[in-house]
Formats: sequence, C-alpha cells, structure tokens
Amino acid sequence: MQIDAVILGASGYGGGELLRWLSQHPNVLSIRGTSRSRGQEPFADAHPNLRGIVRGNFETEIAWEDLKESEQAVVFSALPHGELAKKLPDLEKKWAQAGLAEKLLLIDLSADFRFGPSFVYGLPEWNRAAIQGARRIASPGCFATALQIALLPLRGLNVGFIAATAVTGSSGSGAMASATTHHPTRANDFRAYKPLAHQHMAEISLAMSACGIEGFVSFVPQSGPFVRGIFATVQMSAACLTNLRSRAEKIFDGCPFIRIVDGSPSVAAVAGSNFADISIVNDARSAAIMVALDNLGKGMASQAVQSMNIALGLPETAGLWTASRFPA
Repeated sequence: MQIDAVILGASGYGGGELLRWLSQHPNVLSIRGTSRSRGQEPFADAHPNLRGIVRGNFETEIAWEDLKESEQAVVFSALPHGELAKKLPDLEKKWAQAGLAEKLLLIDLSADFRFGPSFVYGLPEWNRAAIQGARRIASPGCFATALQIALLPLRGLNVGFIAATAVTGSSGSGAMASATTHHPTRANDFRAYKPLAHQHMAEISLAMSACGIEGFVSFVPQSGPFVRGIFATVQMSAACLTNLRSRAEKIFDGCPFIRIVDGSPSVAAVAGSNFADISIVNDARSAAIMVALDNLGKGMASQAVQSMNIALGLPETAGLWTASRFPA
C-alpha cells in the first residue's frame, strides 16, 4: 500500500514530529503540510532537524483533487483545539468532490472529537479492535495516554481512590509560549498547574469506564524543567490488588510499544520514540504504577502513526521501530 499523507497545521511541534515519523515510514509515498503563517516556506525553516531529510514547502491550502488517484490518502490534523471542528464540514465537501470521501483516513490530534461517536478513540493499547478499519480517529492527549497506560493493569478491579501525578516537559505547551509555559520561566522551577481540573480527566474517566475500573482518580499535573517527556505515577491501596505485575504482563502482551521495566522508568530512555515504559512496585499496604513516555511521540504524533498502521492493516510497528536517543 502506498500512502499520500497530508498534515494540517504542520508548522508546530506536533506537525514537525509527524513529518519526521512519516518521512521514515516505508509505505508513505508523499507528504504535504499546511501552515497559514509559513505558506511556501520550506519545512526546514520551521523544523531545522529535518533539513535535507524531508523536502517540501508548507502550503496554505491543499488542492484535494491532486490526491484523487492516490491509493490511500491519510490526513493528520495537528491544528489547534477547536479548529478542525469548524473546518470539517467544508473539508468533507471538498473530499467528496475530489472522490476521496470513501477512502480517506482522518486522524485528529486535537481534543475536538475525542468524545464524539463518529470518531474512534485512538489509544491502541485498549482500543485496537475498534481502530482496525476505522476512517475517523481521535488521538488521545499526552497526559491521558500516560495515565491510561498506567491504569490498564487495573482493568476490571474496584480500586477505590487513586492518586495520580504526572510531570510534563515544556514542549507539551506547543511552539507558541505563554508567560507560564515559556521554557526560561520553568527551566529551574517545578510547579503544579490545573490541579484536580485538567481537561484530560474526561478521557481518563472514559478509559476507566470502558475498562471496568471502579474508582476515583485525583489528578495533579505538574510542569517539569525539561523539554520532552512525561513521567506519570498512580498510587492506590493494595488491599484489592494481587499479582499486579502478572496482570500487566498479560494485558500488555501483544503491545509492541509497551515495555515493563524493573525499578523506575526513565524519560531519557523513551524521548524521541514511540515507546512507553511502565514499572510497578507494591508493598503490603499500597501500590504504585509509573509510566514514562515522550509527550510529542507516544503522547502525540507517533501514536497517531501507530493508529494509522492499525487502521490500514499495516504492521503496527511500521516506521516506528526506533530507539530513543540516550542520553537524551
């Protein structure tokens, strides 16, 4: 299968990561990307790491009829939250006019359609069967991905109260910095933000319900003094938990990008990759499940490519079987 890929909003961090991952995918024939602010500029102007590797220029609009002969067209939307929802009706009309309506795969990286029935929720580790053959996929948020992976070993259990924390790097706030997300203001700092009120809690609650986990999660997200990565921890009473590591090994069997490790996971060991490392520790009274992943990779762009592979019946690891940089 040959894929012609289009990235809407390709000039941000998520768009740059999609360009990087798709450029090494064996089935991707062509890549095009849009940007309102960088129209006609080379991709490398926004993403210097891609210089000489991913050739092409940003486009302000895509001529969709150019893709009518494509064997498989895939559109990734890395637009800001709320934008694809506004644009989609017009895009659907254009795709129909270009003869793409029946064969185009759309994967949205924003929060616009994560709770809509017309889109499949794209977390492969708990929704792989639904992703297979899907034509509209909503990729999870980065915190939601980390915490849902941490919670999956609790599938089918009544665990009561769960305390969750997750530390993210500055790249999670996007390429346009604000006073609180600008890296110089956080490089030597550590703080919580949106405690007990983060928007990804809705996704986490959805996953718990889908997996039959009975309990309540109290989530405190935190800003860390690094660029890439998320380190998440969930803690609970061990009263109802037995053989938790064995449960995790069974649940993640057949999940190529989940690695169960001893000791603590490391952000440096997953940065720049699609892997999520998970570790479980417990004593007689409590248990802790820890997860490390790359917020721009498994938490965003490379996970979207993983869902593409599954949806199109390609090997799940195609274009993604790459180690992280170490040291990061």
